[in-house]
Amino acid sequence: MFSRTVRGSCAAAALALLIAFSPQSSSASNHQEGWKQLNLSSHPSARVNPAMTYDPAGKSIVLFGGYDGVSHLSDTWIFNGKSWAQLNPPVSPSARSASAMGYDVATKKIVMFGGFSGSQYMGDTWLWDGVAQTWTQATPSTKPTPVTLPMVFTDPLNGHAEMVGGYDGRFYQLITWQWTGSDWKKRHPANNITARSAAVVANDPLHHNVAIFGGLADVNPVNTWTWDGVTWTEQSPSAQPPWSFYTPAAYDPSLGEVIMFGGSSGLNQTWSWNGSDWILLSPVYSPIAEDSQGLAYDWTSHQMIMFGGENGKTLLDSTWELIAR
Repeated sequence: MFSRTVRGSCAAAALALLIAFSPQSSSASNHQEGWKQLNLSSHPSARVNPAMTYDPAGKSIVLFGGYDGVSHLSDTWIFNGKSWAQLNPPVSPSARSASAMGYDVATKKIVMFGGFSGSQYMGDTWLWDGVAQTWTQATPSTKPTPVTLPMVFTDPLNGHAEMVGGYDGRFYQLITWQWTGSDWKKRHPANNITARSAAVVANDPLHHNVAIFGGLADVNPVNTWTWDGVTWTEQSPSAQPPWSFYTPAAYDPSLGEVIMFGGSSGLNQTWSWNGSDWILLSPVYSPIAEDSQGLAYDWTSHQMIMFGGENGKTLLDSTWELIAR
């Protein structure tokens, strides 16, 4: 299978995150969107299911690993707003695809967990320091179940990296975990999201929560949930995208909304989440249908960047930018 007490520095860090991520607009309907393919001389090779997110400390988008159709990968790339550059840190995580990572504001590091090596499900935790450009393997005393494609995000209250879900080869998970900076601890919300993996997930700073949609599951996952740092709440939007998994999403401050593109539905649709409803956008130009790609918003260069994925059995190595006018 891939393929509420907030004190001191944590509270300050979380507040800084929300200020830094303040939206510039609150309505996608006031914009005309369009996807633009970037012509870059250097870029990662074609792949599916890389881990990809924005790193505020390093002021760049970070991409790790993935699967190129033959091998699982262990390379690290950064996008600086103009070009991709491959890094060669002295220590790196082992080759894998379908891992997930999110930024921990409190420690100023990216936290990466899980994945699939080609033979086993991964349960190790790695930390990316974007200033030093180094990977460090964490040694937590509490370890979540090894899984592929969990949903990792930044907690909207305390700024820690958190994780929910994933697939362990037999079961879909539903435990919500928090990274404390040195260990994983279970959260005990009053309401739990239903078990799933490979779902659409993104922080929504405007509404001070995290949005999740779809995914793979034993129980119907075609629903939308939000996490406010305390509990999970199932939403009741008037419209939803088609059932989708292997679908990336990220918040776009120029629109004030979460953006998702493509996914396992086999469509090249762009949808936005405005905090209460899903909206099908009509960009003037769109990439071909694809899934299993990476998507992240570059807060330094103010670009929504998408890379890789696949169309059918064709793996992609193109980089796209979503432009709102």
